Amino acid sequence: MHARYTTTAIALHWLIALLLLGQFAFGLLLEDIPRGTPARGIYVNLHKSSGILIGLLILVRIGWRVTHRPPPLPDTMPAWQRHAARFSHILLYLLMVALPLSGYLASNCSRHGIKFFNVVHWQPWGPDDKAWYAFFNQTHHLAALLLAILVGLHLLAVAKHMLVDRDGLLLRMWPPRPVRTAPSRSDSPLETR
Repeated sequence: MHARYTTTAIALHWLIALLLLGQFAFGLLLEDIPRGTPARGIYVNLHKSSGILIGLLILVRIGWRVTHRPPPLPDTMPAWQRHAARFSHILLYLLMVALPLSGYLASNCSRHGIKFFNVVHWQPWGPDDKAWYAFFNQTHHLAALLLAILVGLHLLAVAKHMLVDRDGLLLRMWPPRPVRTAPSRSDSPLETR
């Protein structure tokens, strides 16, 4: 049986995975909302706001990872796969930071800034500069694309370990099953006392 990640690491992993999946879908849906309409501003600010919160969660996840060593990979895994796993995880973390950071920087290089959950308006602290906005916005889109590709590769690696290698590696990041105990005779609701 493989050692598991900590319960906190597992919870953060799956929570961030679900939130990023939702944020990707949200970002794609934004492309269908016409520019210059009030609805677009509302949804763009929701996307920005949730991106900021996800970014903060990612920083918490990185902090946890730095202070809590992950369980070692199995000795049976070839060295090149261990190196590939380490490299891909570093890239995943870099892209997960680059994605919300570039969106945040783009927002601060435009006159709009961020209206946090459409309630509190955060004035932009950067210049209203189309070139800087375009640079950070393109970086945001590129980071999203690269992260999506890397997540796809991550899922293929998981499938390989589950279906081909059958080495139980996924169980390291899977929430443990609760231990069920058989009820004792005294726990029976039919027993009369």
